[in-house]
Formats: sequence, C-alpha cells, structure tokens
Amino acid sequence: MERSLMKGNEALAEAAIRAGCKCFFGYPITPQTELSAYMAKRMEKSGGVFLQAESEIAAINMVLGAASTGVRAMTSSSSPGVSLKAEGISYMAGSDLPGLIINVQRGGPGLGSIQPAQSDYNQATHAMGHGDFHILVYAPCSVQEMVDTVTLAFDKADQYRMPAMILADGLLGQMMEPVTFPEPRTTLPDKSDWAACGHKNQREHHIINSLYLDAPLLEAKVKERFKRYAIIEETETDAELYCCEDAEIVVTAYGASARVSKSAVTAARRKGIKAGLFRPKTLWPFPKKELCEATRHASHILDVEMSMGQMIDDVRLATECRLPVSFFGRTGGVIPTPAEVLAEIEKLAGGAE
Repeated sequence: MERSLMKGNEALAEAAIRAGCKCFFGYPITPQTELSAYMAKRMEKSGGVFLQAESEIAAINMVLGAASTGVRAMTSSSSPGVSLKAEGISYMAGSDLPGLIINVQRGGPGLGSIQPAQSDYNQATHAMGHGDFHILVYAPCSVQEMVDTVTLAFDKADQYRMPAMILADGLLGQMMEPVTFPEPRTTLPDKSDWAACGHKNQREHHIINSLYLDAPLLEAKVKERFKRYAIIEETETDAELYCCEDAEIVVTAYGASARVSKSAVTAARRKGIKAGLFRPKTLWPFPKKELCEATRHASHILDVEMSMGQMIDDVRLATECRLPVSFFGRTGGVIPTPAEVLAEIEKLAGGAE
C-alpha cells in the first residue's frame, strides 16, 4: 500500500471515510478544525454527507439521528466542545446507538488554551454524560495508530451498539507522519434488526428511544447494558508493553505522553536502569490484566500524563494498590520532555538527588 505524509487530523478524517462513515456533523474548534475541513472537501465526493452544525449540541444530536437509521456517523471536537456534546452522547448510550466521537484534546478547564493536553481522561472514561453507562475509549499514540483505530472503533461501536471515542490530543492531531490506509470498506454490519431505516410494511416499527418512564423497565435496560459492558471488559482490552519483562520501574502513559515516556525508558535502559513502559490502548475498558502482567517484577510505578494525574487512580485500582505509584505530569498545554521523565525514573532508581 502507498504511504502518504499526512497531518493527524486529516488522516483521521480519511480513515473514517474509508471505514464507511457516511455522515459527519461537526463544529470548528482548535486544534481539530482540519478534521472538519477535510471532511467538508471529501464527504460529498465519497457519497457521504457533511454538515457544519450551528453548535456542538446540534452536531451530536444529528449523529444520534443518523446513527438511528443504521448508517455510520461521527463527529469530532476538542475539549470544551466535547463537554457540550456530553448530553447527546448519554442519549446515544441510552438509545443503544453506535457512533464515533473524536476528541483532539486541548488545555483546560474552561476555554483554557489551544495547546495539547490530556485533561479529559476522567470525562471520557468515568463521566461522559449523566446516567449509568460507559463508552468505548481508545488512545492511539501515532498518526498511523489513529488511522487503524478509526476502523476498530466503528466496528466495536457497531458490535456492541454503543458510542466509541478516540481520545487524541493537539500534538497527535497537528503532527505529520507517514501513514498507509486500508482499502475502503465495501460491506458493513447489517443493522436492519434494530435500525429505523424503513419497514416497507414487512415488520413492526423500530423505535429509537432513551426515555423509560417505567422504573423497573429502565432498570432492566441498564442492567442488560452492564452485562454487555462486563463482556467488553473481559475481551476488548488492549495495551503495549515495552521492556516490561524484567522491569523494576514501570512507567504508565498513554497517547502523546507515551511517546515521550518510551524515549525516556530507552534512555534509562542505556544507563542500566530496569525500566519499562505500559501504554494502555484502551482507556475504557482499562487493561487491568495487562498492567498486572507488566508489573510482575516491578517495585514502583511512575504515571506520566499531560494532566494533573487523572489516570493514576485507575492504575492503582488495576494493581490493587500493591505497588507505590508516583506521578509526573505537565498540564495547561505544556508537553513533558524525555529528559524530565528520565530524571523522575532516575530518582526512583536512586540515581539522582
């Protein structure tokens, strides 16, 4: 396959088109605007629909409407824009609708900055709207992995009938790397057993709904959903383990922070420090089994994030608090450097004051 040098945001858009996305609804916000702009140029030519909504709230509800007919639909935004979409994402989860949301994170809270950050972790994994529900959350760390994750996210969203999110950040969205794209999807999952796609007088109406005024009925729906979530937690986790076979210090990091941390781990190894990297590719479900495997020989964990430490509680819970967990992070749009992470590893190894 031919390789192309592409910006992350544009690669995400092209990957979505090739994955069979037929409807994109969005609203411009930095640092993801190139994704929407690319869709504006390409969707009509590829037989799809692009619409710039009047707001983020409108965009996610358009995704809900399109997804209810069975087509692959998506939206993208950056941190404050995703907050506005939270209610609609909850409605999608409550309606058992698949769809893809891409969050190219920026600094916060509030309007914050337009620089890269990872401060939406808790929102994505624990509080993506009101009610009892989860969404699938993926955390790629390169432009190529973002491309590969788009198809995976669409497929799993369809399989489990739930929203999926790709949690990227401004660094990944704006950087350029060589990528290869899969061939365009020609067949997609059949959704005629539930989608509101026209009954042709051959079946009962399919009704897409998230409102259940009968309390026991709503409870039953929520419990059924959580049975599905349990299967997902058992079967759909994924992570990269780097130099963890004998690692005494395991660095946990995802996305752009993992790229920085991998360089630091490599440098630590050159200095004789038994360091390793655990990079979750799925943030929900969190890869607990994989982290326990990565830390079999560890005496300490160092959590590195572009936030104030939002993943650290999941790391502690996954390891049942059997290991001390230290934290190093930069926030507000500041990107940690390999030298800074290496210095923290050396401190834990007793090699620096």
